Amino acid sequence: MTRQTAYWLLPLLPVACAIPLPPQVETGFKWPDGKLAAVSLSFDDSRDSQLDVGMALLERLGVRATFYVVPERVENRLEDWRRLARDGHEIANHSLRHPCTGNFPWSRDRALEEYTIEGMRAELIEANRLLNQMLGVDPATFAYPCGQTFVGRGRETRSYVPVVAELFVAGRGWLDETPNDPVFYDPAQVSGMSMDAKDFPELRTLVEGVRESGAWLVLAGHDIGTAGHQTTRVGMLEELVPFLKAEESRIWLGTVEEVARYIASLRESSGGTESGR
Repeated sequence: MTRQTAYWLLPLLPVACAIPLPPQVETGFKWPDGKLAAVSLSFDDSRDSQLDVGMALLERLGVRATFYVVPERVENRLEDWRRLARDGHEIANHSLRHPCTGNFPWSRDRALEEYTIEGMRAELIEANRLLNQMLGVDPATFAYPCGQTFVGRGRETRSYVPVVAELFVAGRGWLDETPNDPVFYDPAQVSGMSMDAKDFPELRTLVEGVRESGAWLVLAGHDIGTAGHQTTRVGMLEELVPFLKAEESRIWLGTVEEVARYIASLRESSGGTESGR
């Protein structure tokens, strides 16, 4: 089985299990320009369809997204990824080797159960170095491969969230069940909710929920196309993006880095603490 084939076997959770945030109490937090909430679009794994289909689609829709990439796959199509970066999309870190639990056969040679904190730190720093060398970018955010935040086994299991908090402005999860409350959330553990294999009405319900609660919805996908369990639908994006950009929606559509930095700036100005760099 190839790695590409194995990705289709990753478990999927329905958005129906998402727990909406309650209407936000008055906290003094304000989104910019009179917006009521924020939404970010993000894509993982530096898959070919993100270039072959997504690049032109996002340009036509006039939206910038966050792409969590693995250096080896970027190197295979370097000029295309350079163009994507020039177009203003955020290019961010998705690790050096995409380690996940060894329960996935394709990840057995880089199983998180066999990692150490020091080894993970070194790989994240090296991935940042390579992306800077290839694309001239300094990755500011990170997405946990497979949404998993641990290394080691049993009593020796450790979270590498503190490493991500040290190295990045934000770290995004996967298959999470709730949007992010900008007043409470941990920037090193940003909730990322799947937009793969979803239709527009389902995601519109999520967006309307965050608009009511004043939250930040980070949508995460993989391939961009028309079919597949780990594919964000072209037709859905063609409906979702205009809906988000409509003036009456009052939604800020920004990259993960943009939104995370904005929230950090407000926390700092109010005297709060902020993890990350």
